[in-house]
Amino acid sequence: MSDRVTLRPANLDDVALLRRWDRESHVIAATTDAADAQFAHETDDWSYELALQSQAYAYFIAERDGRPIGAMQVIDPYEEPTHYWGEIPPNLRAVDIWIGEVGDLGRGYGEQMMRQMLQRCFAAPEVTAVLIDPLNSNTRSHKFYQRLGLVPQGRRTFNAGEDACLVHELSRAQWRKQFPGD
Repeated sequence: MSDRVTLRPANLDDVALLRRWDRESHVIAATTDAADAQFAHETDDWSYELALQSQAYAYFIAERDGRPIGAMQVIDPYEEPTHYWGEIPPNLRAVDIWIGEVGDLGRGYGEQMMRQMLQRCFAAPEVTAVLIDPLNSNTRSHKFYQRLGLVPQGRRTFNAGEDACLVHELSRAQWRKQFPGD
């Protein structure tokens, strides 16, 4: 067994897993400040979410030795259909990440997941930067992203003011400097 994490595209076989993770308290706490939230994401209709996947909107499952440990979403915020990021320039990517099981937190898997996703994002030559929007209250994630070289850009609210976030950005130049071998 190794500690190496791999990413694979999410598919309909992952619906039950994503639904279960979506109800984990640590995942809910990382995605919403709503005290009454019963699941982490706006909808628990993962069949629908996965059906929306396109070049502008995709989910990935992180696995360690074939065992699912987390998930990621990457979007082109200029092209994705919900326009979550509002008016935004082209050639960016936005990433969400979550570890599914509490026992997999703090083991370095998130860093491996992020590095692989950053490689994927910057493999497209037109991509100039990657954005992350952790909740203001999720200070642990702020430290994590900053350790990876992402730079805070300012506070912003999303979802009609429901999500108060501290947006971070990693430019292509910062990525090359932070991870010269990637």
